[in-house]
Formats: sequence, structure tokens, C-alpha cells
Amino acid sequence: MTQYSDHHGPEGLLVRGTVVVVPGRGETRATYTRLGRRLAADAYRVRVIDGQDLHADDLDASLDGLAARLTDAVDGTAVDGQVALPVVFVGADSGAAALAALLARPATADERRPDALVLAGLPGGVANQTGTAATWDDELAVRTSCPTHRGVLSDDPRVRRGALDEALPDALLAAADEAAVDVPVLLLAGDADPLADHEALARAAKSLPRARLSVVHGAHHDVLNDLQHRSTAAEVVTFLETLRNELRPLVTVRSSAW
Repeated sequence: MTQYSDHHGPEGLLVRGTVVVVPGRGETRATYTRLGRRLAADAYRVRVIDGQDLHADDLDASLDGLAARLTDAVDGTAVDGQVALPVVFVGADSGAAALAALLARPATADERRPDALVLAGLPGGVANQTGTAATWDDELAVRTSCPTHRGVLSDDPRVRRGALDEALPDALLAAADEAAVDVPVLLLAGDADPLADHEALARAAKSLPRARLSVVHGAHHDVLNDLQHRSTAAEVVTFLETLRNELRPLVTVRSSAW
């Protein structure tokens, strides 16, 4: 079985960068087909990997495994020996926490580091309170109000139901919360996400040297795939394009009636 799901841009267009997506608890690569296709339509090379098992008794080994798979995933996109830059890692839920914790560690000589991060639905301490998603209907209510996304999750036999009710390692959440990430970071959170610590996210956005916190109104935990997924994807593309322009915004609103 292939280790990745790939999404390619329109034929004949210059590839504008490489995006690698790390799913969260219970999710599969198929969970991010819609996002992958949308980013690829804007000429980004998108590769979705399997989520990482995170073991509390050996978190360092789990992060080592993720680092190796990310490096292989990026290197495998090379054409004529060249990877399309910038390289951006996108993580959701536990994938976001793992990326933040990974970037807080010193890189090894053979480890591929990204030029930027997108951390979506970064879980806070409330993520370790069990009972919030005791049934599948409860979990869907936490995840999303989008009927299409609910169908994708419900119809995928590889989605692990009940995963959101499983506690993440405390060391992982602490490492993610304290991570001094030095690359540009886009933090994405739904204002209806019961697993987010919005105050901690606001503090992180202010403390990191190059961070942007974007709150999606009405969105739940699966902020990349909720009902507002078009606007959320547009925010990701805006970040990618701004990154290519040395973090200088390409569009500035000088006057608006709303």
C-alpha cells in the first residue's frame, strides 16, 4: 500500500511549492482529499501522509519516526533532483501538535525542515478530558457541521471512531505549547472548537516571531474540513502566496463597506 496520497497541479503550470499534510487522531489520508485538490488547483504539489502514532512512553521515538517520514515524503516529490520550494508542513489536531513539538527540537543533519507551518485545530489541555466524544454522533458534533465531511468520515472504514476521546501525551501538549518555532506559522482555529485553548493560541501568536492566528467563525475542531472549508483553504493559499513574497502581503484593503 502506498504511503502517500498525492495531488498535482494543472499540467503546464509552474509548481509553486510543496505542501505535506499530517492528519490528526482517527483520520486517514482520504480525510484531506478535498483540501489537497483545492491547494493543488493553485499549482501547489500536495502530499498527504498517514498520521503518526504518538506514544507517551517514548515520545522522542514517535517524533523521530515522524521526522523520517516527512523527510522521505518531501524528498520523494523531487523532479530532476529538485523539490519545489517553499516546503510547508500542514498539521491537524495531533498532527499539528506533533509538528510543533518536532520543530521545537534541534534538527538532525539528514532531517528535512519546512520553510513554514500551518497548525490547524491545535488541541489544548481540554483535549485530554475524556467523555467529550463518547459516541460517534458526539465525535461528529465536535469535529464538524459539514454534511459532506461527516459523510467522508462516516463512510471511510479506516477512520478510527472514538479517537478524539483518546488522551494525547501530556508531554506532547506541553512541548507544542512551549515550542519556540522560528519559521513562519499560520495558526487556524474554529471559534466553535471545544478542544482548542483559544487563550493559549493567542499567547502563542504573540510570542512567536512570525505567526498569524486566523479564527474561522462557526468552525469546529476539523477546521480545514468544516462547512467554511473554502474560506479556510483560501486563507491557507493566501499564507502560501505571502510566504513566497517574503511575508509581504500581496493584497491590502484600503477601503471597504464591510
